[in-house]
Amino acid sequence: MITDHGVYKHLAQKNASKIVLLVMDGLGGLPMHVNGLTELETANTPNLDRMAREGTNGRSLPIRPGVTPGSGPAHLSMFSYDPVRYDIGRGVLEALGIGFDLGPDDLAARGNFATVDENGLVTDRRAGRISTEECVRLCEKLQANTSLADEGYEIFIEPVKEHRFVLVIRGEGLGGELTETDPLVTGKAPLPVEDESGTAEGAHTAALVNKWVAQARAVLADEPRANSLNLRGLAKDPGLPQFTDIYQMRAAAIAVYPMYKGVAQLVGMDVIDFEGDRPKHEIAALSRVWEDYDFFFIHIKKTDSYGEDGNFDAKVHEIEAVDQIIPDLLALDPTVVIVTGDHSTPAKLRSHSYHPVPTLFWGEDVMPDNVSAFGERASETGAMGVFHATGMIPWALGYAGRLARFGA
Repeated sequence: MITDHGVYKHLAQKNASKIVLLVMDGLGGLPMHVNGLTELETANTPNLDRMAREGTNGRSLPIRPGVTPGSGPAHLSMFSYDPVRYDIGRGVLEALGIGFDLGPDDLAARGNFATVDENGLVTDRRAGRISTEECVRLCEKLQANTSLADEGYEIFIEPVKEHRFVLVIRGEGLGGELTETDPLVTGKAPLPVEDESGTAEGAHTAALVNKWVAQARAVLADEPRANSLNLRGLAKDPGLPQFTDIYQMRAAAIAVYPMYKGVAQLVGMDVIDFEGDRPKHEIAALSRVWEDYDFFFIHIKKTDSYGEDGNFDAKVHEIEAVDQIIPDLLALDPTVVIVTGDHSTPAKLRSHSYHPVPTLFWGEDVMPDNVSAFGERASETGAMGVFHATGMIPWALGYAGRLARFGA
């Protein structure tokens, strides 16, 4: 069942409760070998296991059965927005995440520096995860040596983190349904941007982007690693209904990576600044702003990064690092805690996957089920069963007493 915002906006009510959504990006996994354990099942997680025993469990489905989600749509789903209805380009999320002042006429794209061979085939989609300092230098190089001024457009190339950057094209008449250039695998050539809307505006915009991409690749050709680039999620800001208005909660986002700050900001959450990039630093930030907000989104990135790298052991250790900060989280006395992932990223597959994600709800009024540990197979027996991720926030509101009775 997909969440209906109109119903919940009518029923939402304020109280003193505190709700925490703790997201380990790419949490779900698969065994590396027959009869083996997943990353989550392998990890030593006594605190998460206790929460699973004291709470209720299930598996969340971000998009639709069998559909592998991108990070942006998966997060929108957790925030209760049907990602099929609200299809948001990742470029918008990246731009907002770095604090770029995105205007209504701006087209944004998320860029990845990449490595290609002498035949133009992609050998590394992330250019060896170059440093952020290297990314800054390359963005400055592109800004100085590429232009669409002769077409009447202004361009902005902004660094994000490691191999990621944002391209923004500003001017009138931009639009369409634009495809991405990333082939998503190595050994293949990058793809041209095409328009699938069939409009003159879309065809014009696709040609414009392809012109810039050709310039940019020529400028990067002499680089040792980042000698090419790809664009993903080309789109404009669609103007979503705001999370804070629908649910009558002051909402805060605590995340390290800009894209996740962007998706939170897109729905109306305040992004909290803090130093550091480890789970303990995020919990410290949570403690600092605890009295100022009602809802807290905490995002852990490296579980996903290690899954994409195929690094099973590192993903296990990152899950264990999150487990170690659970006592500090619970010491703040939250009313309801949701622990989940936006999607699965099994190290075995080295990519996002369509598998449902282990999810637990913990709180004083949460009815415990018979699950004894937090993991994929344990959650299969949980009382929540398989449910659409858009239901997470409504269930938490119910547990927190933030929904009025429907009808007489």
